[in-house]
Amino acid sequence: MINDQKICFSGVQPSGNLTIGNYLGAIRNFSNYSDAYKCFYCVVDQHAITVRQVPAELRRRTYETLALYMACGLDPEKNTLYVQSHVPAHAELGWILNCFTMFGELSRMTQFKDKSSRHADNVNAGLFTYPVLMAADILLYQTDVVPTGVDQKQHVELCRDIAERFNQIYSGTFTVPEPMISQSGKKIMSLAEPTKKMSKSDENPNAVVYILDDKDTIIRKFRRAVTDSDTCVRFAEGKDGINNLMTIYSCFTGKTMEEIEREFDGKGYGDFKTAVGEVCADALAPVQARFAQLLADKAGLEAQMKKGADEASYYARKTLSKVQKKLGFVPVPRG
Repeated sequence: MINDQKICFSGVQPSGNLTIGNYLGAIRNFSNYSDAYKCFYCVVDQHAITVRQVPAELRRRTYETLALYMACGLDPEKNTLYVQSHVPAHAELGWILNCFTMFGELSRMTQFKDKSSRHADNVNAGLFTYPVLMAADILLYQTDVVPTGVDQKQHVELCRDIAERFNQIYSGTFTVPEPMISQSGKKIMSLAEPTKKMSKSDENPNAVVYILDDKDTIIRKFRRAVTDSDTCVRFAEGKDGINNLMTIYSCFTGKTMEEIEREFDGKGYGDFKTAVGEVCADALAPVQARFAQLLADKAGLEAQMKKGADEASYYARKTLSKVQKKLGFVPVPRG
């Protein structure tokens, strides 16, 4: 615990363009934790390379993800914002924890099964073991809580198992973290296939609304969203498309499902889809404007990268040194 504050950690991959699912389910909520927790928010570029990346695009998106963190309200004076590969302790602890993680545990990870089926030509060892690196990310900072989506909860549970296993062998070393799942916007679905999660890697551009889409594009995508043959705006079983749109509208307006049903009573799907697009575009407009300002100041972003890396490294090295000492590693001799 740092200065008697509990620790919060999360990270976002700089792979693909971030969606409103990333925004509503994660990034927008991050700033809510800044007063109650000491927060570490990382651009997890090392995780991104489990899938082949174009180097120039990965560099660009690393800057963009950091800028989006700040554009979405993360104050760098209240939060530690940094790039994962700038803190070598992440990879170092990742290797150590690989030796305390069972093959069977990793083989049960549903995201590995999903990604290996989608990238059958590149089922690499990193794709298999990246939940261990994720555990290292979290445990390095003695993290108490991890804001996460439902789809990542399994990885946090594995992290807890690894921490408890290490603690049992070497006595109390790691804080065992708790997942913290937002109740609003916890899972935003595809506009084209509303039984699937909205994914930044979706090949259908109409299935996904990106944080940086312009207003006309956002409204057009919502107008094309898949619904059903009914015309009544109501949240009900079997109405996956409308349920998803109502969830998105609720996240942006704060209205309950009952309030949304009353607001659109007697109106058709066309009116509702347009309204969802408009509230989404209006909410993202100030984020996009601030993002453009931040991205234009490359020197400012790099200064933040260094500041964040220095601060994160200080805390990460304390945990890594503790782990290495317990394992019996000989420290670098002084002098």
